[in-house]
Amino acid sequence: MQQRTSSIPKPLVTTNQWFIVISVLSTWIVENHYILLLPLVTGLSSLIFNKNPLMNIAKRFFKKPASSYPQEDFAQQRFNQYISVMLLSLGFISYLSGFQVVGFIFTAMVALAALIAILGFCVGCFVRYKWIQYNYRKKLRNES
Repeated sequence: MQQRTSSIPKPLVTTNQWFIVISVLSTWIVENHYILLLPLVTGLSSLIFNKNPLMNIAKRFFKKPASSYPQEDFAQQRFNQYISVMLLSLGFISYLSGFQVVGFIFTAMVALAALIAILGFCVGCFVRYKWIQYNYRKKLRNES
């Protein structure tokens, strides 16, 4: 198994985000929910095996060493990947079950979050930050 790192080069994260956005948009345009399996399998691979096939391919196009690019926090990206996989899974299952509107809502949530992240604001980071704050305050209340 590949050793975990504490950071991921930002161009790889951005590539993954664009892959999600394009896959979801393609799913809607072509009306083929099986396209969602592409980012879903890629995301599951990164969570289960700690290897993202898309990032491994994209890394080959680097012109500089990976460490010379701006870095993103590994733990944060893993948290974001969990959310992405969960929403894509729920969307895919909804589409398979005939709940097109529900499938659209779940896939729109993940595509919108990825697009907003590309534009500079990480929704998953905000959610994780608030969750950590909540747990910290809860711990403080329990100690007093």
